[in-house]
Amino acid sequence: METQYWWWLLALGLGIAEILTGTFYLIMLAIACVIGGVAALVGLPITWQLLLTAICAFGGWGLMLHYRSKGGASAGAEMRLDVGQQLRIDEWLEPRRTQVRYRGAQWPVELAPEVAVEGAIPGQFVITKVDAGRLIVAPVS
Repeated sequence: METQYWWWLLALGLGIAEILTGTFYLIMLAIACVIGGVAALVGLPITWQLLLTAICAFGGWGLMLHYRSKGGASAGAEMRLDVGQQLRIDEWLEPRRTQVRYRGAQWPVELAPEVAVEGAIPGQFVITKVDAGRLIVAPVS
């Protein structure tokens, strides 16, 4: 099998792994492997293929780290998407805390500090904040 096909297969595998894990690091490596495949396609020796792939991978990772450090996308960016989503709470285990199934997993839930403890009755709630893996909620108005 020609070298370029190995690069395409590796890029495809990394792309699938990226979809399953949700990190951007693997997609940068997959793009770098595509560059390696193009280098193999034009007939560059394996040394140049590996060198170009490494430069693209490290360059992509560096750009991502630079972008994240500038506040563009943080590690918790996907958590901000949860803010505003509604969920149903059937019972409160403590006056201000409970556990709820959300997005396929058990999440600790806490009533927002500005809501009186009397607001902790079963019903529909909206996520106001995600704090250290806890969903902070308030009753739906």
